[in-house]
Amino acid sequence: MTTPQHRIGSGFGARSTVDDVLSGTDLSGKIAVVTGGSSGLGLETTRALAGAGARVIVPARRRAAAQEAVAGIDGVETDELDLADLDSVRAFAERFLASGRDIDIMINSAGVMACPETRVGPGWEAQFAVNHLGHFALVNHLWPALAHGGARVVAVSSGAHGITGIRWDDVHFAQGYDRWQAYGQAKTANALFAVQLDAIGRDHGVRAFSLHPGSILTPLQRHLPVEDMVAAGWIDEQGRPTDPTFKTPAQGAATQVWAATSPQLAGMGGVYCEDCDIAEPFTEDGSGDGVRTYATDPQQAARLWQLSAELTGVDAFAAAP
Repeated sequence: MTTPQHRIGSGFGARSTVDDVLSGTDLSGKIAVVTGGSSGLGLETTRALAGAGARVIVPARRRAAAQEAVAGIDGVETDELDLADLDSVRAFAERFLASGRDIDIMINSAGVMACPETRVGPGWEAQFAVNHLGHFALVNHLWPALAHGGARVVAVSSGAHGITGIRWDDVHFAQGYDRWQAYGQAKTANALFAVQLDAIGRDHGVRAFSLHPGSILTPLQRHLPVEDMVAAGWIDEQGRPTDPTFKTPAQGAATQVWAATSPQLAGMGGVYCEDCDIAEPFTEDGSGDGVRTYATDPQQAARLWQLSAELTGVDAFAAAP
């Protein structure tokens, strides 16, 4: 069943927090994997899920720093994972699968934003590689544990997907790099990934969602000059938030936690969420944020899946030879 891309009246909103959406929820016995779970919205997500009783695995590029960040949060373990390195992705997945555990919740929260032109692997553009391709390979490698657990997989996209769709003729910006175009493409890819994963995973009990967390000041802005954020009206010259629409980290993490756990979404999937509800489609009159049609298009989602499988050499759904 295809889930309509329309609000369901969740009762939550832009100012709802992780505690609000998890009120009364018991995740005891559940296993969650949260990439980026030791910083920013990911750390808030880790705290919230562990606080509700889940066992949370936080794989990170700098494991020692991740361990320090989650110290004192019961029920959390760390491991090594570099999403820009497919060998590292495969190695983490193999270690996890060897533990014999299923995955109930997977939240792809790690990412980079508007970084200087950077090439990883075989010359891939870093934002597309880290934000999308690394997570694509990770989910495919972990598929046995996800399918056996009937997992919800949540891809953290962004309203920045509205910058651009997939640049099919030049996904790696060989013809000229623009940091915001690259970020927008990667966030569109996150949304399309959820569309296709849900389409091919739902018969196995796996449902997938993407989301816009809202605007929040986190370490994600590490590549942005202060003067740029001041000019955008995000902060003042002392680094203090000045935009009243910005959320706190606990509010920003709420939508991904809601998408990963809410019984209101039972039997649903493949949709883009915002403000702790399913988002409405974008309207050209600018009356709301919403989601662009190209970011939820099933044909583009299938095309991106095929491209990603070709680039990474990984596809859990490929027909056996």
